[in-house]
Amino acid sequence: MLAVINCRQLITLAGPARPRVGAEMRELSIISDGAMLVLNERIEKVGTRKQVEPFIGAKCTVVDAGGRILLPGFVDAHTHPVFAGTRANEFEERAGGASYQEIAARGGGIKSTVRSTQAATLDELVQAGRRYAEWFLRSGTTTVEAKSGYGLSVEDEIKLLRAIKRLGQETPLRYVPTFLGAHDIPFEYLNRQDEYVSLLVDEMLPRVAQEKLAEYCDVFCEAKAFSIDESRAILSAARSHGLELRIHADQLSLSGGAKLAADLNTVTADHLEHADAVGIAALKSAGVQPVLLPGSVYALGSNRYPPAREMIETGLAVVLATDFNPGSSPTPSMPMVLSLASTHMKMTPAESITAATINAACSLARVEALGSLEPRKVADFVIHDCDDYRELAYFFGIEHAWKVYASGCLAFSRS
Repeated sequence: MLAVINCRQLITLAGPARPRVGAEMRELSIISDGAMLVLNERIEKVGTRKQVEPFIGAKCTVVDAGGRILLPGFVDAHTHPVFAGTRANEFEERAGGASYQEIAARGGGIKSTVRSTQAATLDELVQAGRRYAEWFLRSGTTTVEAKSGYGLSVEDEIKLLRAIKRLGQETPLRYVPTFLGAHDIPFEYLNRQDEYVSLLVDEMLPRVAQEKLAEYCDVFCEAKAFSIDESRAILSAARSHGLELRIHADQLSLSGGAKLAADLNTVTADHLEHADAVGIAALKSAGVQPVLLPGSVYALGSNRYPPAREMIETGLAVVLATDFNPGSSPTPSMPMVLSLASTHMKMTPAESITAATINAACSLARVEALGSLEPRKVADFVIHDCDDYRELAYFFGIEHAWKVYASGCLAFSRS
């Protein structure tokens, strides 16, 4: 048994086991002078210190939070956490004035990471992934949605998904796997894109489903990636194999991705920087959750952030995620994303925390186990070295996590 006591604020996010919308996103269910009891990897009791202390036995391990704050572990619902190499050279090029699209057009961008990843062994990818897993944990994240997408061949996509599976077994970080073979068009298929779509549908998806390597399928729906018709065909095939659907939508242009997401009733539509009122209304009507990624807007030097306020006021259950990847968003830091959400998308810190915990857990079908601190849920929690939850977004560029627990076990500590 484990007990955490002396929490200045215990942010429980207790409430209905469904996505929070509208004013609900500001309701964090905070307990002052809080305490929590953990038994067999699950939360046993949550309340004030006075309410919990009588249940603390002699054999219980007691963690004194020292007046810090306690939150659920962040649930990062959009990441690309397994790849080889970096794109620091392209970062320097963008600083010198080159655009992301210009770099991609001459063989850089995603294709650059694909070349490095195809050349790497499974063990090398797992070794690199362990490093990034530690980055997530020390930022206070305990669960990530993990996309493939840097293989773009049958064997290399399978290799990536096997690496994700191993990382879930070998690190404290929880991984939810997504197949993203439709991330880009491989160089060798540039003039025969229809053949690559057939490869995805006829060979990749059956292998992924047969080996049970993914829960979701995602597609980069964009004019220079996969068209509306191609995205529909790929996602429909994925659904026939039992995979749930996600989609990169309206990131670089108003491509119709949000409307396609609504039409197919995908679980999420991600990015949405160019989403308009029609797309937002369609998402609301279909109950699709928007996953917003301000880190990629920031890292690309853009100023077109997704219209979060309009989405919240429309009643959408907004999710925030890092989009961690080596090119357009090289950050695993959810606190940085919380800060960007407040400064550039005018989300309150409370709304942002809801979007990065309970709403994110809902988008991954994990709400019964993750995203809030309530009895019977998995004990994924973080003690942050803050006096107030708003400091997570206010003091940006800082790793606030003091101790991180996954399934009730210490996964990271600064002391």
